[in-house]
Amino acid sequence: MTHAQALEKSIRAVGGTWDTARAVTALNDAGFGDGDRRQQEKRARQALRDVAATGLIAKTDPVSATYRVVN
Repeated sequence: MTHAQALEKSIRAVGGTWDTARAVTALNDAGFGDGDRRQQEKRARQALRDVAATGLIAKTDPVSATYRVVN
């Protein structure tokens, strides 16, 4: 399972708004917690972009990595 697939599974399960911190927590819970905090945040932002590319979530803030589930 990839980081994006793990994050997508979490997003589908709970919905709502997602940011880097929430994505890091979800990835850690899925077993992708390796590396320091900076590496985890970088991986989480990439996973959020990957999931957004599928159309499941959309960026809500042009400045920060904040996404919301598309209804």
